[in-house]
Amino acid sequence: MKKILIPTKLDKVAQEILKTNGNYEVFQDDAGDVGVLAAKHPDAYALIVRSEAVTAAIMDALPKLKVIIRAGAGYNTIDVKAARKRGIDVMNTPGANSNGVAEEVIALMLADARHLIKADASCRAGEWEKKAFMGREIAGKVVGIVGLGNIGRLVAKRLAGFGCKFLGYDPLISPERAAEMDVELVDLETLFAKSDYVSLHIPETPETKKLVGVKLLGLMKKGATIVNCARAGVIDEEALRTLKAEKGLRFLNDVYPKDEAGPKSVADIADIMVPHLGASTKEANAMAARRSAEQLIELDEKGVTSYIVNRDIPEGLDESYCVLANTIARVAIQVLGKEANLKQIETSCYGSLKPFGSWLIVPVVSALWQEFDCSMDAKAAGKFLQGRGIDYQDRETDQRKGFANSMTVDVTGSLDVSTLRQVSVRGTVAEGTIMISRINQFEKLYFEPSGHVVCFQYKDRPGVVGHVGASLAEAGLNIEDVRHSHHPQTDQSLAIFRLNKPAPAEVVQKIAKDVKALMSFGATF
Repeated sequence: MKKILIPTKLDKVAQEILKTNGNYEVFQDDAGDVGVLAAKHPDAYALIVRSEAVTAAIMDALPKLKVIIRAGAGYNTIDVKAARKRGIDVMNTPGANSNGVAEEVIALMLADARHLIKADASCRAGEWEKKAFMGREIAGKVVGIVGLGNIGRLVAKRLAGFGCKFLGYDPLISPERAAEMDVELVDLETLFAKSDYVSLHIPETPETKKLVGVKLLGLMKKGATIVNCARAGVIDEEALRTLKAEKGLRFLNDVYPKDEAGPKSVADIADIMVPHLGASTKEANAMAARRSAEQLIELDEKGVTSYIVNRDIPEGLDESYCVLANTIARVAIQVLGKEANLKQIETSCYGSLKPFGSWLIVPVVSALWQEFDCSMDAKAAGKFLQGRGIDYQDRETDQRKGFANSMTVDVTGSLDVSTLRQVSVRGTVAEGTIMISRINQFEKLYFEPSGHVVCFQYKDRPGVVGHVGASLAEAGLNIEDVRHSHHPQTDQSLAIFRLNKPAPAEVVQKIAKDVKALMSFGATF
């Protein structure tokens, strides 16, 4: 079993999911620090943290560490370069905390606009200073959102009920996509000049460090408000200190260079400052915990690398094709027979996938052998196959066939000493959905391999599909989808049924016997 360390106050759902999976041993302790827990468990495979620092020294104390997961979006507390040098994948859970941060932005805006913090203290002191706490309304104001990722989009969505007008800056968003969010895309200068509120939702990088400086602050309206729930370094504190009084700017802050107790450099310029509370909701904690566990399982079982932030993923490859490669291989082994002794694997990649054929062998191998660690690279996959005497080839393809962005996986193996079989499966991704388009000679299946599935290949004749349907109904199984293909040269048909729950093995075997199936399987994808 793989040992997982969770040295942080994280919702127990992560521990529950990992333990239920059966492949993980989990140790969770939020009382001590990461270093102490690492010293006690040097054989740990994965580490799940929140804002705890994970240094090179901690990684060295965990020689078997393969994965670090940040239960949240920002991973600046993790030495990602040191992790890469040691072959450790670093993952985050973007979006898990988005709603909590978006709601905090609005809470800060409302608290400041109505002087709620000072008014509360005054009222508790027995004072009655209504005139001193004359506020302003958010309704109808212009809100500029710098960064239209998960959080930025939610800020606009949550504030829509206030009747605000939204300006946005994000070079990765098209005007059409922004318009769908009711956000007008503008340049940074226009955004800062026209906004009553500016909410920052960008990472701290060399390009964004001190981005909000003299130039942008100097463009702001008198009395405008800046909300920073992103990263401390994106604001030039000295520039804000210089211009704040002159322009009557308001500054609401939730982020600091380090998450720790002690004096804060912005204390003299922040109108409201809170201790990085954006993700500190029960809901966000639970979501980040759940996502951490699920992503680790998906990495281990399917080779899904979507959330790895330090792996050298080939530029230009859509991550969904990693899942496609894994799924095609899982379908292929079901058709061939899970007990088959594999001899050869061949892959064919078409369209924009062609340059990535050798890289996509990783999710293929992880689908066929559970013991293969999908955090490894293509070279490791090749060595794994070589060590088992299995030939692998990424074949040259005829791009004129028109199989745009498709992948074929052929597996050859033997079920006994005298029988050698080959299975060929082709699939693609259509509108974000994995589709199996061909299994052996059966074309145009367009089958979505998800949920609970049964499949039967048989000599074509009337009434077979009806008999299968009736037998499934008799077993209490409801059919959610059916795909059927006929091959006239062999006079054989392939019928695939997606069901509402798993079909017991004995039901599949009985139906296969009744219809004299040439091949059958039941599986959950």
